[in-house]
Amino acid sequence: MNALASPVQGAFARYPSLHGRAVLITGGATGIGECLVRHFAAQGARVGFIDLAVEAGQALAAELQGAEFAPVFVAADLTDIPAMRLAIATLREAIGPIRALFNNAANDKRQPLSEITPEFWTQSIAVNLNHSFFAAQAVVPDMQAAGGGSIVNFGSVSWMLKQAGLPSYSAAKAAMHGLSRSLARDLGPHRIRVNTLVPGWVMTEKQLRLWVDEAARAEIARGQCINEPLLADHIAHMALFLAADDSAMCTAQTFVVDGGWV
Repeated sequence: MNALASPVQGAFARYPSLHGRAVLITGGATGIGECLVRHFAAQGARVGFIDLAVEAGQALAAELQGAEFAPVFVAADLTDIPAMRLAIATLREAIGPIRALFNNAANDKRQPLSEITPEFWTQSIAVNLNHSFFAAQAVVPDMQAAGGGSIVNFGSVSWMLKQAGLPSYSAAKAAMHGLSRSLARDLGPHRIRVNTLVPGWVMTEKQLRLWVDEAARAEIARGQCINEPLLADHIAHMALFLAADDSAMCTAQTFVVDGGWV
């Protein structure tokens, strides 16, 4: 299969406004983030992505060197805000002023309630929430100078479904909605739209390896209206729309892609 091809079959939209547009994706080396990198590269966007997974990030960037604009990878720990700011500055030099930001990076690590320490909680909030605000803060001047832009914060159905074992993750993902709506109000006068993209249970390699057993598949079958595997490509198709000019008047909204579960 072509490196830029999608396993989801169908005739999908191309967005002329994405051609040459600088798009920043956090957590872009694996999972949903990797899929976003592939799809935006296929649209002819100038993609920069940040991740702590150095080998995976380098391998993805190398694989996509044949794209019209080869994606640029910078390794950084997003919980280290100065390091993240430096990574964004480096990517800006490589791909140009950022016009779309996808705050995708997260970690849904499970921990029994009785074993959650203050250190675990603080780290979980840092991984799943804090960097999203500071990444947005870093790219807002680019978008203001360009006359507009798109910021997309990633939520989760976990807290909507009252799923157990994820209190810090669920708290952070619920907070993403408040962050998006607050930023949308602050940034609307600059034609910067801010939305929350909420994936359902996406069948990434990590999820299949760690969490998706027969009981999980049965839960998905009961919950989703469309009982088919939810793939990262389904999330990417919505992400493309939210970055393109086609969504110019969509802001402060929540876009759920979950097969009809919540």
